[in-house]
Amino acid sequence: MAKVRTKFVCQQCGYETARYMGKCPECNSWDSFVEETTVKDTRVSNNLPLDNTPPPMLIKDVQIGEEIRVSTNISEFDRVLGGGLVQGSLVLLAGDPGIGKSTLLLQTGGELSKSDKKILYISAEESASQVKLRSDRLKVNTDNLYIYPQTNFELIKKHILEQKPDIVIVDSIQAIYSDNIQSSAGSVSQIRECCNELMHIAKSENITMIVIGHVTKEGNIAGPKVLEHMVDTVIQFEGDKYKSYRTLRAVKNRFGNTSEVGIFEMGANGLEEIINPSEICLKEYNQSQSTGSVIIVTNEGTRPMLVEIQALVGATPYPSPRRVTNGVDFSRVLQILAVLEKRVGLNLSKQDVYVNVIGGIDIQEPAADLGIALAVATCARDVMIDTHTAIVGEIGLSGEIRAVNNIEKRIKEVEKLGFKKIIIPANNSVDEKFENIQIVKVKRIIDAISACISNEK
Repeated sequence: MAKVRTKFVCQQCGYETARYMGKCPECNSWDSFVEETTVKDTRVSNNLPLDNTPPPMLIKDVQIGEEIRVSTNISEFDRVLGGGLVQGSLVLLAGDPGIGKSTLLLQTGGELSKSDKKILYISAEESASQVKLRSDRLKVNTDNLYIYPQTNFELIKKHILEQKPDIVIVDSIQAIYSDNIQSSAGSVSQIRECCNELMHIAKSENITMIVIGHVTKEGNIAGPKVLEHMVDTVIQFEGDKYKSYRTLRAVKNRFGNTSEVGIFEMGANGLEEIINPSEICLKEYNQSQSTGSVIIVTNEGTRPMLVEIQALVGATPYPSPRRVTNGVDFSRVLQILAVLEKRVGLNLSKQDVYVNVIGGIDIQEPAADLGIALAVATCARDVMIDTHTAIVGEIGLSGEIRAVNNIEKRIKEVEKLGFKKIIIPANNSVDEKFENIQIVKVKRIIDAISACISNEK
């Protein structure tokens, strides 16, 4: 006999409680609890297939087969995935509304269908005619791409098992529901159950699943945290929807590197790959002399990328000076400003400081420290920076310049784009010889400031 019980579940983190609570003790969110009904079957079943389960085995006896990967024919997407989609894997793609998640996966489905792969596109948020309008705009019209507008998971599962597609795209996991769960679509229980069933289908039937996930206003993936643990790969689609550039970043990947990044540009005909993002970031770089503008060499995964950083320093009319950053960590900039004041003697206590990364790209690695410091210092002193100089280095609290990784790849990228000089940490050893670029090694910020000031008047 089944017992019907109710529980309250936090829709932000999945925390469960027997009574309503205004504030979640797990994630500290307010008014996030929703009452859900659970049905517990009290009948005990002893018909477990214990005889068919394999016994434990030694790890040295486990045979490893080669991963079967399928290329999406979109090189930037393949780069983030680690070389392509692994057969039988479950991939979660998350991003803000309007960022281009459906566009990317519809283009991916079109490219995969050209390789004789059978694609089933589950549209849980749009009708077939709406998907058709987008496919016409993206020029996706192949014989192996099937559209199924449905939100009921039992019907979705039935058609997946009947048609046996190679790849299934679910748009989105928050919109589908199962009749076995007594709660509305998008609730924590529904998301957890539906994703768990999709995972079992992917593993048992060797079908690759790509699932679109929504994000909350804080930028986290909506639903329980177990959703991210359950899938094989979590990919974030980032960028400002009012700008054309998009960044594809792997947060979790059981089959590849999590530091790889793919760059796209949203155009009239969909997403276009940016094969050389450095040229895009530098195409509007002001070649005339200007203060507070430097070029840094950041590393996104295995690919170096040149990015322009601008700083603006000016006297403030307010008692407390402003500190505004865009594209770099705010706390990191405050730390760099403190080092400039203490180790360089630059007084910024009555100066507003603005730091901006051109192109809408977020820089997270500390190798950008030296570029930020030089942009602020040269703008504050109103001196010019040589426009053919690139900068890379991490700053310590004592003002020393610390070594960074992949230095030779960074130098090659700078040389390829026509720069004449690069400033690097003194502790970085360069084994390869470079004839077309001058390599300047510095130990402290003062040395870097002297090395980057242009000799031109």
